[in-house]
Amino acid sequence: MTAGATPGNKAPPTGVLERALLVLSCFTEAHPRLHLRELAAHSGLDKATLLRMLGTFAAHGFVRRGEDGRYAPGPAALRLAALYGATNDFPARMMPVLKAVMERTEESAAFYERDGDDRVCVCRVNAPRALRHQVEMGERLPLSAGGAAAHVLLAHTGGETPRAEEVRAQGYLSTAGQRDPGLASVALPVFDEEGRFIGALVVSGPISRQTGEGFERARAIAAELLREQGFSTGTGR
Repeated sequence: MTAGATPGNKAPPTGVLERALLVLSCFTEAHPRLHLRELAAHSGLDKATLLRMLGTFAAHGFVRRGEDGRYAPGPAALRLAALYGATNDFPARMMPVLKAVMERTEESAAFYERDGDDRVCVCRVNAPRALRHQVEMGERLPLSAGGAAAHVLLAHTGGETPRAEEVRAQGYLSTAGQRDPGLASVALPVFDEEGRFIGALVVSGPISRQTGEGFERARAIAAELLREQGFSTGTGR
C-alpha cells in the first residue's frame, strides 16, 4: 500500500491484527518515517488507537520513535527479512532477472503473485529515471483494478477476466491506461521447473514511452532471461 490512503479509501478494518498490519504497511520506501498524525491520515485510525499499537510494536522492536517524534520500522523487521531470505531462494533467482530486464529495457520490472483478490509485489527493480512507474516490495493492488499483470494472474489461476483467451493464446498481455491513465505495461506468466504457474513478470513505464514494438522487445528479453534462471513462460517462445 502506498502512503496517503487506505486501499480504495475504505474504512479501516475492525480486527486488531488487521489494524496492526495496516499500520505497519503505512511505512514505505518513499515514507520510511511518519509522524503520528501522518499515520492517522494514512491508516484512517484514531490517534489513541495508534498510540496503543505503536507502544506494543516498540516494546517488541517492530517500530522505533526518533528524537523528532517520527516513527519508523524497528530492528525486529530485519530478523523476519533474514528468515524469509533463509527459507526462500526465489527472490535470489528472480532479482537478477528483473535487474537485467530493467537495464535492457530502461523501464521498471516487477514480479507479482496472486493473494486472494489482490496481487502482491514480491520483487521489483525500479528504472533509474525521474519519470517512471514505481512500486515497492510487499505492495498490494486489487486485481479488479486491472493492468496487464492482473489479467495474467487471473487467467492462470481460474479467475474471471475478459482477456483470459488472449493471455493464453499469445502468452503475454500488454495494456495501456487501464489501471492508471499514465501507465502502460506488458506482463507474461512465469512457471517453475515443474510447469506450475507461480506469478507474472511485468515491465511498466509511462504511457508516453511505450510502443507495440517496445512491448514485444520487453517480452522477448524477459522470456530469455527467465529461461536462463530455469523458469518458463509456458509458450516455448
